[in-house]
Amino acid sequence: EVQLVESGGGLVQAGGSLRLSCAASGFTFDDYAIGWFRQAPGKEREGVSCISSSDGSTYYADSVKGRFTISSDNAKDTVYLQMNSLKPEDTAVYYCAAEPNRGLLRLWVFRWGEYDYWGQGTQVTVSS
Repeated sequence: EVQLVESGGGLVQAGGSLRLSCAASGFTFDDYAIGWFRQAPGKEREGVSCISSSDGSTYYADSVKGRFTISSDNAKDTVYLQMNSLKPEDTAVYYCAAEPNRGLLRLWVFRWGEYDYWGQGTQVTVSS
């Protein structure tokens, strides 16, 4: 059974940092796209960052470039999202998602409907 378990969310002041973790199990981690998405109340789910577990290529939404860093530890089947310089507008439930990397990742990397596997989400709240 495929499982994705997020952790690391919480309450932080603006300008602070958090590191989210996504622990994967039940599938071979070797060639997947592992993405982070977020959804704020009343807003659509949006892609934040993604990493290819095979070649380590990374992708970021413009809103988080320079502040967030995605990384993976394939030995632990875990993907991390280091979030620095957090802003109140980063407040949302953050979800980890996984999908076999079927190529041309850049074309679908932030289309949440393309991902078959999802975690339960972790709340990130940034106070002003």
